[in-house]
Amino acid sequence: MNRLVWVLGTLFLLGRSAFAQDAQTADRKEYLSDIKQELKKVWPKNRTINIVFHGHSVPAGFWHDHEVHTLESYPHLVLKKLKEQYPYAVINVIVTAIGGENAQKGNERMEKEVLVHRPDVLLIDYALNDRALGLEKAKVAWQDMIRKAQAQDIKVILLTPSPDQRVDIAQAGNPLEQHAQQIRRLAEKYHIGLADPFTEFEEIAKAGMIKEYMSHVNHPNLAGHQLIAEAISAWFVEK
Repeated sequence: MNRLVWVLGTLFLLGRSAFAQDAQTADRKEYLSDIKQELKKVWPKNRTINIVFHGHSVPAGFWHDHEVHTLESYPHLVLKKLKEQYPYAVINVIVTAIGGENAQKGNERMEKEVLVHRPDVLLIDYALNDRALGLEKAKVAWQDMIRKAQAQDIKVILLTPSPDQRVDIAQAGNPLEQHAQQIRRLAEKYHIGLADPFTEFEEIAKAGMIKEYMSHVNHPNLAGHQLIAEAISAWFVEK
């Protein structure tokens, strides 16, 4: 009887250990290793690398008063950073984001407007607009987008939200934090990439400096976009 209890206990602990190893985000050094090798190649051995940014108004480039600052927003700041690291690479930054859209609507567009671009890497940023959708519906939509991309062997990086000044992100348990936590869990579940600018924005908010990173009530300025771009670029840039 004691031996049976020991065996069962051992199996339980091994199961927990295996689950803990499985439930983690992708390794930052290894996840995009094949993409980074492609980015290093020189003509005529290189090829075009497509990086697709899918989401709402922030990756779309909206700033204050509906102005769209494409070249000062994080998709193109990422491109600038990558070109510093990979001078021989041909890189297409493709933005499929739509202002005001949530993950449910974004999921509906995946086949016809996103995957048709044959992305090497897909970045998803919807949490800011998913609050009205709710955690459960948002989770279903994010999971569906992830699975559709993985079915085509596309590397996926999820983004936690940028701030909305109507939300006190310095307060524990706020709505944006709840969505950020869900996104982190999804990255762990599917073993994919995670860019987590929300963690840094939280610290900035606690220091009372969040306005210095915002162009509008819920749109970052250049400093805010640079912060997001740094979180993304860390997956591509070798230091």
